[in-house]
Amino acid sequence: MDTLLSVSIAILAGLMMTRLSRLAKLPAVTAYLVSGVLIGPYFLGALGLDHVGFHSFDEVEALELASDIALGFIAFSIGSEFRVKDLKAIGRQATVVGIFQALVATAFVDAALFVFHLLRPDVLSVAQALTLGAIATATAPAATLMVVREFKAKGPLTSLLLPIVALDDAVGLVVFAVSFGIAKTLVLGNLDMVSILVNPLVEIIASLALGTLMGWVLTQLEKLFNSNTNRLNMTIAFVFLTVALSMAEFRIGPVTVGFSSLLVCMMLGTVFCNCCPLSGDLMYLADKWSSPLLALFFVLCGAELDLGVFSSGIIVLIGVVYILFRSAGKYIGARISAKATHCSPEICKYLGITLLPQAGVALGMCTTAMQLGEEGALIRNITLFAVLIYELVGPLMTKMALQAAGDIQPMHEDVVNRRKRKLEAVEQERSEPGTRKPPRTFRMNAVKQVRASRQKAAHQNN
Repeated sequence: MDTLLSVSIAILAGLMMTRLSRLAKLPAVTAYLVSGVLIGPYFLGALGLDHVGFHSFDEVEALELASDIALGFIAFSIGSEFRVKDLKAIGRQATVVGIFQALVATAFVDAALFVFHLLRPDVLSVAQALTLGAIATATAPAATLMVVREFKAKGPLTSLLLPIVALDDAVGLVVFAVSFGIAKTLVLGNLDMVSILVNPLVEIIASLALGTLMGWVLTQLEKLFNSNTNRLNMTIAFVFLTVALSMAEFRIGPVTVGFSSLLVCMMLGTVFCNCCPLSGDLMYLADKWSSPLLALFFVLCGAELDLGVFSSGIIVLIGVVYILFRSAGKYIGARISAKATHCSPEICKYLGITLLPQAGVALGMCTTAMQLGEEGALIRNITLFAVLIYELVGPLMTKMALQAAGDIQPMHEDVVNRRKRKLEAVEQERSEPGTRKPPRTFRMNAVKQVRASRQKAAHQNN
């Protein structure tokens, strides 16, 4: 009962907060995050009321499975953006920009934190600077996708943004594995080339192979069903199955074979959308089905934000340096590479802003960094501080950038008036039961009967 109650409270709190955020014209993602903070351990949970809010971070982590599944659907949806016909036009641009901006962000953060290390070697080590620089590569695909969906963003910037966000995580995995391997060598004193070079490459290749296999199998099984309902059920089941398989990990000699659930599910969506002719309709239905799951995911992300990081001045200072230089690296890297690949001026100007949100992948990286012991704890706190700022501000900046680029169009006045008239008509029918129109099904049947009688009469006259 406690789990179901927590889930229901989380979703309802997020939905109610969207009504307030709508007045301030904020994205729904921000509303979900804020509601998560409010029902988390630092606010409602701190009151000690039974079955109300999350009283500890352990209670939030108990719902981690829901977050894993939500990330799977997010990655699956982003993977569907990799259609071959579209990649022919933007594939080169997305690849160049995706790799370059991630590396520039790492270089900026590494350089800034290395200078900080020279000034305060007692606070920040070289190993910590290298690890934080690698974490800077990661972008939050979930927040970006939710903003795109909510405001129905469509245009050149959106078409380029989603593949870049997907590629960004693959680049981040490689950069983090190499940087973290060097950091472990500096801290522990043992050089492990397998962990630095082999394991991350194996993880990427294995993830792409598993996602390809699952996408092909899903496409073949979809052919056995004629109903879209059954096809949708099959698609949802396969996303669940793919997330479960991506959690597996085993060793072959000195090499650890693991999978990235994001990459696996992205590849599942990519293969499915390119091989299944009905993928467009099924992806639309899957997005509708997973909507409450994504709302729960962002509320849980908000509840996981540790506001205790503000109690340490040095963490706030390093966090501010990290945020400023990562943001500068993302923006400058995206602008330079977009110009080099002959993107439009709007893309060059606004793309970097849309790459600022950071969450799930970065948190996963800082969890791995805890292997460094006490030095890992500082990395985790700085990352939590940055994620807190980025998640609350990033979606709003993404929305503003997409609006400025023209990918989010204001609702046409005719559409607004049409909706208003429709709502007024519905209210009038409710207030006057005697004038209410018959149900749609009844009206359609009546129309069919009239048409049939006319056809019969015309046939008899002939």
